[in-house]
Amino acid sequence: MTGGLFTFGETMGLVAADSIGPLPYAKGFSFGIGGAESNVAIGVARLGGESCWLGRVGPDATGALIKARLEAAGVRTIALADDAFTGLMVRHRRSGEFAHVDYHRAGSAGSRLTPADIPAAELREAGILHITGITPALSESCRAAVFQAVETALAAGVPVSIDLNYRAKLWSRFDAAPVLRDLTGLADIVFASPDEAALFVDADDLLGGLAKLGPAEVILKDGGHGCVAQINGERHTVPALPVTVVDPVGAGDAFVAGYLADRLAGATPGQCLSTAIATGAFAVTVPGDCEGAPDRSELLALTGGDLRR
Repeated sequence: MTGGLFTFGETMGLVAADSIGPLPYAKGFSFGIGGAESNVAIGVARLGGESCWLGRVGPDATGALIKARLEAAGVRTIALADDAFTGLMVRHRRSGEFAHVDYHRAGSAGSRLTPADIPAAELREAGILHITGITPALSESCRAAVFQAVETALAAGVPVSIDLNYRAKLWSRFDAAPVLRDLTGLADIVFASPDEAALFVDADDLLGGLAKLGPAEVILKDGGHGCVAQINGERHTVPALPVTVVDPVGAGDAFVAGYLADRLAGATPGQCLSTAIATGAFAVTVPGDCEGAPDRSELLALTGGDLRR
């Protein structure tokens, strides 16, 4: 690939209760896929960008579904065959405000990714390498793959993007903080929630604290409050769009996809942030991790054609 998004990580099968309430009382379930990195790859593709996702999948129907769904979404998919099972997550919404997820991924195919799996030649031709803080939490080999990919990209002059995406069910704050700090120091673009940034920088100056570690583009995404960013030394604040929230899951990944799609297309920082806000807002109006990722025409309908440039 040349000039597009390259990302990798674990994508899992997703069993989701169709109704809100305690899991034992769910009347039905849907089966799909979910994974932070593949969500971003799908989001970029829906917005007209080129994207590639790489990951390991098992010899099962879930692994086949992941490959089929990503390819159908226009993502160049490198699904490496593994003899372990494909990971699974089970999600239900106990109330309209809170979602609960159980992971079944220890020892999964996705957790067995290694540095040898990352195609250096392809990575060197990418427009952006995007990683998350989830992959290094999965296993030592996954962590090694992340750092090797980052080093390869930087050596080739390929910008590195990271979404911190701290997951307490995967590792402790104590274990995560130094790894995420090191990756932030290597990255060019960093996305974080205020809580994630506070893992390793002063809570009184989250934006400045992240920027001091080295990245030129720091974006704090804060849900219904919108986002604040420091890009090449300039501060930006973009409010959230008023929408009816149906399902907040996947909003952060959609936000990242919007920003990176516009950055790959050469847009201004202001436009990148406005598109990110719009894609994040669109995502919460439909259920699912990635099913509702918008295309350009849908974004214009949501914003009335008012995406700042």
